[in-house]
Amino acid sequence: MAFLSGIKNTVLLWLLILSACGNQDKKTVHLSSSTEVDTTLQTDTSIVVGANRIPEYLPLLDGKKIAVVANQTSVIFKATDENSTDFSHLVDSLLSLNLAIKKVFAPEHGFRGKADAGEHVTDGIDTKTGLPIISLYGKNRKPSQDQLDGIDLVVFDIQDVGVRFYTYIATLQLVMEACAEKGIGVLVLDRPNPNGHYVDGPTMEQEHTGFLGMTTIPLVYGMTIGEYAKMINEEAWLKDGKKVALTVIPLLNYTHNSAYSLPIRPSPNLPNDVSITLYPSLGLFEGTNVNAGRGSEFQFQRYGAPFLDSLKYSFTYTPVPNFGSKNPKHKGVLCYGTDLSNTTRMNQVSLKYILAAYQNSKEKSKFFNTSGFTKHAGTAVLQKQIEEGQTEDEIKKSWEAHIERFRAIRAQYLVYQ
Repeated sequence: MAFLSGIKNTVLLWLLILSACGNQDKKTVHLSSSTEVDTTLQTDTSIVVGANRIPEYLPLLDGKKIAVVANQTSVIFKATDENSTDFSHLVDSLLSLNLAIKKVFAPEHGFRGKADAGEHVTDGIDTKTGLPIISLYGKNRKPSQDQLDGIDLVVFDIQDVGVRFYTYIATLQLVMEACAEKGIGVLVLDRPNPNGHYVDGPTMEQEHTGFLGMTTIPLVYGMTIGEYAKMINEEAWLKDGKKVALTVIPLLNYTHNSAYSLPIRPSPNLPNDVSITLYPSLGLFEGTNVNAGRGSEFQFQRYGAPFLDSLKYSFTYTPVPNFGSKNPKHKGVLCYGTDLSNTTRMNQVSLKYILAAYQNSKEKSKFFNTSGFTKHAGTAVLQKQIEEGQTEDEIKKSWEAHIERFRAIRAQYLVYQ
C-alpha cells in the first residue's frame, strides 16, 4: 500500500508541475465567478509566481506538519491549453500530495475573501477540506503559541498590492514574529506587486504604528511581499529583534517595472486594475467622511460625499449595500464627486483628489476623521498640510528625505530589478 501511495503522490506531483509550467504566453484566465474575478482579463503569465514553483519548495514541506496563511488569492495557475489558464487553490494542491496540512490561518476578509473591510473574521472549519480555520482578524491578529503547537512550518501565500495600510503585510509581520518566538520556520511564496514600480507617500511615524502600518515605511514601498519579508527579518523589526528561519520562493520573469493584472480580487473592494492603481491615493479617503466608491460597483474608482459642492462636482452616485460593503459611508444618500474609472496605470501617489475634495467641501470641520486619517497617512502632519492649503508639490517635498532614506534600506533587499 505504501508503494502504491508513493506512486500516486509522484504522479500527482508531475501533473501539478506540468500544469503549472505550461505555455507562458499571454492568456485569458477562466476562473469561477464565486471568486469575484474578471473572466476576460488578459494577464501576462510569463511571470511565474512562487506557488507555481512546486519543485523548489516541495522538499521543504515533506515530512513537516504545516500551517498555511492563505486566502482566495493563494492559487497555483495551470495551463489548460494554449489560450487559457485555470487554477487550483494552494491548500487543495498540497493536500492532494498527502502533505500534512494541519490548519489554515485567515487574514482580513477571511479564507474565501468575502468579509467586509474591518469586519471581524471568525474561526471555523473549511467545508471543502475539513481543515480548521483560525482567524487573524478577530480575537487575535497574531497566532498564539498554543495555535502553533505541533506545527513545524508556516507557509505564507497571499497576494499583496504594495500599500502600507493594506493589512496583509501586517499579518505577515505578526506571523513571522509568532514563529520566531516559537522557533519554527516561515516559507513565503512570492507574488508580484502591482504597485511595485515606485516608492512614494508619507512615511509612517513610530508613534502612529499599528495594524495599518507596523513599520516606518512610505505609503507605497515598491517591494514584493517576499522582499518585504526579508526586510522585516534583517532590519530587526520583529519583537525583541528576533529573527525567524525565513525562506522565500522567488518569482520568475518579473521585474519591478512589470505590469501585472491580478486575475483574482485580492479583497472585496479592489475589483480591477484601476482600483488597485488608485488605491494608494483614494485609500486616504478612508480616514475622512468622503466615500471612496464603497457601496458601488466602482470601488476605489470614484469618490464623493453629500457635502461636496454640487456646483463643482457634476458626477453623482448613491452608495448602497453590496458585496464587500454592508454599510458604506452615506448609504442611500446622493453623493457629489468624481468618476476616475478611466484612469491608467499610475506611478505616484496623487493628492489632487483629496486636496480638491477638501477645498470644495461645504463642511470642512466634518471632513476628517482625525484618528482614522492619521492611521492611514501614518502621520498627523498631512492633515495639517491639507488644512493649511499647501499645494501637492509643497507636501510632496516634505516626503523626499524620508523616501530617500527608505530607498537606501530597500535596495539591500531587492531580489528583482
